[in-house]
Amino acid sequence: MGSPAATALVSASLLVLGATPGGGQPLPARMADTGGGTQLITAVAAKTSSTSGTVTWWDLRDGRWVEAGSAEARFGANGLVEGASRKQGTNTTPTGLYHLPYAFGIKAAPSGTSYKYRPVRGNSWWCQDNDSRVYNRWSEPRAKDCRAAEAEHLISYEKQYAYAMVIGFNYAKPQRGRGAGIFLHVNGSGATAGCVSVSAGAMRRILRWADPEREPHIAIGTTGGRTGITRY
Repeated sequence: MGSPAATALVSASLLVLGATPGGGQPLPARMADTGGGTQLITAVAAKTSSTSGTVTWWDLRDGRWVEAGSAEARFGANGLVEGASRKQGTNTTPTGLYHLPYAFGIKAAPSGTSYKYRPVRGNSWWCQDNDSRVYNRWSEPRAKDCRAAEAEHLISYEKQYAYAMVIGFNYAKPQRGRGAGIFLHVNGSGATAGCVSVSAGAMRRILRWADPEREPHIAIGTTGGRTGITRY
């Protein structure tokens, strides 16, 4: 047997990856809600102060959740926070269960992608201006009431937005000041400003895997506590 430290490391890894010692129920089966579809992405960090963790994508097959793939992930520079109380500009990743409205990218959609995929153009912006009528929406061209200083010029993020999916945080009925532009995207140079990021290869695999007919959602959370992913 390994040392106590090694055993603890293995146990922590199993928790982050959504497995349990002894072959227990897979992570989605232990969650309060998975969105009602037959595909799910889980993004799990060890604790709210973490800036890294694991993204895993799952299929529901014959009544059982089966892991389809996983990758190392990055979170906000200031960790994670309960989505319902998140504030804009805090560099935190919102926890919770969210739909995935559509995908987008500077690069062409990977071969086999069936998800709605919007190409990024030179006049594509994401508005984060609290005073704009298009707050937390794609704006092409940038709306007159959306200040450039309060918006992301998507094509400027060549690496991060090579491939991305919109996370439906604060999306259906946007609340001003809660936050805008939360995506699942390609890794940049470090922690994110509140998004979840993975490698470019992982994003390509996720885009090929995601099937809109199966209504995939993403659940973001920690291994336990108030922001424990099984609460969502």
